Amino acid sequence: MSQPYISIVIPVHNEQEVLEILYQRLTTVMDQLGKPYEVILTNDGSTDNSTAILNDFVKRRPNEFRIIHFNRNYGQHMAIMAGFENVRGEIIITMDADLQNPPEEIPRLVAEMEKGHDVVNTHRMDRQDNRWRLLVSHAHNWLRKKMIPSLKMEDEGSMLRAYRRNLVDLMVASGESSTFITALALTYAANPAEIGIKHEERAAGTSSYSFYKLIRYNFDLITNFSLVPLQMFTFIGISVSILSLLFVIYLLIRRLVIGPEVAGLFTLFAIAFFIMGLIIMGVGILGEYIGRIYLETLKRPRFVIREIRQQQEG
Repeated sequence: MSQPYISIVIPVHNEQEVLEILYQRLTTVMDQLGKPYEVILTNDGSTDNSTAILNDFVKRRPNEFRIIHFNRNYGQHMAIMAGFENVRGEIIITMDADLQNPPEEIPRLVAEMEKGHDVVNTHRMDRQDNRWRLLVSHAHNWLRKKMIPSLKMEDEGSMLRAYRRNLVDLMVASGESSTFITALALTYAANPAEIGIKHEERAAGTSSYSFYKLIRYNFDLITNFSLVPLQMFTFIGISVSILSLLFVIYLLIRRLVIGPEVAGLFTLFAIAFFIMGLIIMGVGILGEYIGRIYLETLKRPRFVIREIRQQQEG
């Protein structure tokens, strides 16, 4: 197998309807680009016919295609990380299989990388998602900018990105049990760039990201790269404690001046419930961070590869 210059890493989860279209468009673009390349597709526990379709790609293009099969579903970023562990190219490009980020944009990313950048981020222009997906995405990007200002990117959810090989090796060496490729790369990058890319409707099939998964995605990103939730809760706790102390002093003075009262009972209940709600929220935030510490201390494998399909050496 010749040494590739470009490695393309694509996670796949139940994408049988779109895989053939992806194959045709991607190989056409890369053949026209005229640079040695490889395509690594990680089968992230698909339960449809994706496994057979992916294996057929290796038969049709044994020199360019390699398939990694997980034993179950581990998530998009772990699927990409498995591809990173097996890349051989100098420029590594990630993209989704659903073709919402068209492969025809890849030559633009390669051109930017060849200008000397170590990361090329992208933001989706004229997005074709439905309204609620756009709302969640805008809210996510706004929250990320406020809580993690060090991550300078316009659109964290766009997966069509390019990385220099040394950065990919650093991300693999981090060994984090839960990580986010786009954010982790920027923590190592010295000369990042960002370009706008086209965005298309899904060629076929439906998204595997439910509303719950999108919310969890936001929780995981913030707690992996920011201490702001803990700092905010500390600030709120101090503020509520000061206000509570002032209110107790006020009630004590009022009792000494007016005498015993019953009228303020429901107000006291409301204040008590509010403070208990804050305490429960704080315990939940602490639990998120402690849970991540616990997972890191276990040192369990981040994913299990069942099989790798590729051309046999020799």
